[in-house]
Amino acid sequence: RISARNKNLNKGDSLRSSNFFSRRDSPRSRDSESLKYIEKGKVAFVFFDRDFRESFLLLIPILALLCTLYPTMSYAILTFILLIVIFYFLFLKKKKSTADPQTKASNENAMKQYRFMLEQHVSFYQSLNANEKTIFESEVLEFLSKVKIIGVDFEVEDLDKVLVAASAVIPLFAFHDWFYSNLDVVEMYEDKFNENFETSGANRHILGMVGSGVMNGRMSLSRKALHQGFSNETDKRNTAIHEFVHLIDKSDGATDGVPEILLDKHTALPWLEFIREQVAEIREGDSDINAYGGTSETEFFAVAAEYFFERPELLEQKHPILFQKMVKIFRREPVSVSASNFELPGRNEPCFCGSGKKYKNCHGG
Repeated sequence: RISARNKNLNKGDSLRSSNFFSRRDSPRSRDSESLKYIEKGKVAFVFFDRDFRESFLLLIPILALLCTLYPTMSYAILTFILLIVIFYFLFLKKKKSTADPQTKASNENAMKQYRFMLEQHVSFYQSLNANEKTIFESEVLEFLSKVKIIGVDFEVEDLDKVLVAASAVIPLFAFHDWFYSNLDVVEMYEDKFNENFETSGANRHILGMVGSGVMNGRMSLSRKALHQGFSNETDKRNTAIHEFVHLIDKSDGATDGVPEILLDKHTALPWLEFIREQVAEIREGDSDINAYGGTSETEFFAVAAEYFFERPELLEQKHPILFQKMVKIFRREPVSVSASNFELPGRNEPCFCGSGKKYKNCHGG
């Protein structure tokens, strides 16, 4: 995101301009490879999932043997496909369902620490019921197991990881089958950086960035902006959520403010027409939405998502139509809960992490 003191930059100066979001992008995302969009916004696999494709690659040598044994190629292909199905469901699925006890214990210990951080810093998590919190926690762990988070010239802390993962989970919390397969690594900088990813000198105005080319599979993010997004819940801004919404938008091959993974074909065009009207209002100064959202339809969607998850009640009050559209897109109506409302248990009360120990003998020790 371009910082407020650089908001007068021309569109061509912004690192979020069209050269970083080309319609020719071919992101490595599950939805572009194996997901399709069906009625009512539900997502379903219509081909093979990733593990199935991996098993396919493992069995390719068998195809060569079958071709020599069967004179009729059609029989060979049918037999080969049958073997793939059997191998996948009998071996790979069984392997996945049998959790490594050591890994499971490690995850449980990590989650105790993460749960405390989520309760303290992430209002979206606070607003969930017990079952939803468990789901949120598992998705945080899944994200951290698949995406590498590194610090540039500093050591990443657990809180940094938890906030990045929470930023990824929040926009897609209603879509449990979708994952950011177009993201491999999140590179964190202490503060703002420039176009050459330098953290000192002039022209350091970038807080977060995703894109194509050298940025494919990568996200660059300001650590300071990450923490500000969760500590200041009155400014309608959250840089990390903004960038993850860009990745969602990018997943259909075109970063244009119309995330087809979240919209069905009947609502995509009306949504595009609506956001064009909203962009015009921002440019005319008739909106309280961040002026950066007026630079393009792409940026409007990400900026509106920040507003939606940071200040949902205010968005509903000032922009009721936009609020309802965002509810339909993200399949959820978030609740505004101040992170400061989190209260620690008494020393002799059960610890919030669920360990069964008293707070004084656990996280309060």
